[in-house]
Amino acid sequence: MTGKLLSHRTEGAASAPPLLLGPSLGTSYALWDAVAPELSASHRVIRWDLPGHGGSAADLIGPGAAVGDLAGLVLTLADSLGIERFAYAGVSLGGAVGLHLAVHHPERLDTLAVICSSAHFNGAAPWQERAERVRREGVRWLAESADGRWFTPGFTVPRLVRDQRDADPAAYAACCDALAAFDLRDRLAGISVRTLLVAGREDRATPPAHLREIADAVPGAALVEIPGASHLAPAQCPRAVLTALRTHLGGAAAGMGQGMAVRREVLGDAHVDRAQARQTPFTARFQDFISRYAWGEIWTDPTLSRRERSMITLTALVARGHHDELAMHVRAARRNGLTPEEIGAVLLQTAVYCGVPAANSAFATAQRVLAEEDTPGTGPHGG
Repeated sequence: MTGKLLSHRTEGAASAPPLLLGPSLGTSYALWDAVAPELSASHRVIRWDLPGHGGSAADLIGPGAAVGDLAGLVLTLADSLGIERFAYAGVSLGGAVGLHLAVHHPERLDTLAVICSSAHFNGAAPWQERAERVRREGVRWLAESADGRWFTPGFTVPRLVRDQRDADPAAYAACCDALAAFDLRDRLAGISVRTLLVAGREDRATPPAHLREIADAVPGAALVEIPGASHLAPAQCPRAVLTALRTHLGGAAAGMGQGMAVRREVLGDAHVDRAQARQTPFTARFQDFISRYAWGEIWTDPTLSRRERSMITLTALVARGHHDELAMHVRAARRNGLTPEEIGAVLLQTAVYCGVPAANSAFATAQRVLAEEDTPGTGPHGG
């Protein structure tokens, strides 16, 4: 082993509760692309790459590696980031790392989520055979069959298939060695960390029975089965995985998940992503407030339609002279179905009740936005 750290990506406020996300064999932390940004609204999310995958050095492990070696690298990463205790979620091999941590280092875990994984992986022989072939032929043949192993027919994520093709053969084979030797079935009853199991109903690599086996053995564990999901559930069914994780983590109010979804639908992914990227420890609570209260409670109230809410919001912003927010909500109004003519009618109404100068400025802002309708908004307060 070298002194290098696992390649990783951090999202969310540094002051938020830490959550580490582990990948499946053959993938990078891109496996979590559709889930991690959402979780970062309430957590400091750190997703990491296996040795020889993504940006991690291949020589972090070698032949005969064990899952415990990978768990040690994860703890070293956490230590380097000043993280003592953390929530953990992992897929397949990443899930095995989580189980190892729960058995051998429970003092480091707050909660554990094991996704499309197992307490064993169908015995040593298949993994020993795969490791031998990879050392002999490389990994390109695995990329050719990746879709069939990872997803249901007709679904793919090219980025993840590319990760498989680009994985270092020696490191990949060492990860196979770790899976070959992994079997914690006799230790599951001793796990005391609050545990969630997530199974993909269509997962042939680690079928739901593997997750049920863990759920039956770990005291108090919960099990969620996702219809239509195969082995890489966070990539194929991210919303279902996100819902399960949010409920399990308990780190956000009930309205956070729905609020973030509505916020993205109304303001657009680009705007929300920028707001999340700009989040700091100083602004983290405000971002939580916006998603949980403004979007999770007010905008989700069915009493008014989104069209009606857009018209009210435009009027209020004109009245208060919030022109940057007005530009953002003109774009939002278009997403909510208002035509340029209807937006103009709303602004004309404001001339009567908010004043002609205010309406004049509002028309100038709206005209600019409508002329550049495809340009993402950059509201300073994160909407």
